[in-house]
Amino acid sequence: MSANDAGHFTLAVTDWIDASFERDVSGGLAAFNRAQLGPSHQRDLAVSVYRGDDFVGGLAGYTAWDWLFVKWLWIHEDARGLGFGGRALEAAEHEAQKRGCRAAWLDTINPAARALYARCGYEVFGEIADFHAGQSRYFMQKRF
Repeated sequence: MSANDAGHFTLAVTDWIDASFERDVSGGLAAFNRAQLGPSHQRDLAVSVYRGDDFVGGLAGYTAWDWLFVKWLWIHEDARGLGFGGRALEAAEHEAQKRGCRAAWLDTINPAARALYARCGYEVFGEIADFHAGQSRYFMQKRF
């Protein structure tokens, strides 16, 4: 179908995403990606961090197409600087390697987090300068 064959169509802009819309769009995109790259074998990955019995943070992400994506890494303020973030990252990487992953990627706007990731072997591969309020957003990766 060419642009001239599109006929009558409607665009609707909303400030919410309902379940059927999300299912249709994500399902369509997943099918396209599967056709291009093969199955993703996507699996969630979570690392919980405790100090004694107290939950102090964690990492959430997933593995897909032989990569680990770190979606969130957060450590409670009073537990920062004690190595918990690096340990959580290392545990996630170890599990990702057991799943057959060959690399990891993430993004951050936090300068302290960027420094942590660099200490753990991550390198910047992209930047959005002045992402918000003068802060850059960095995209980082690590090959295993």
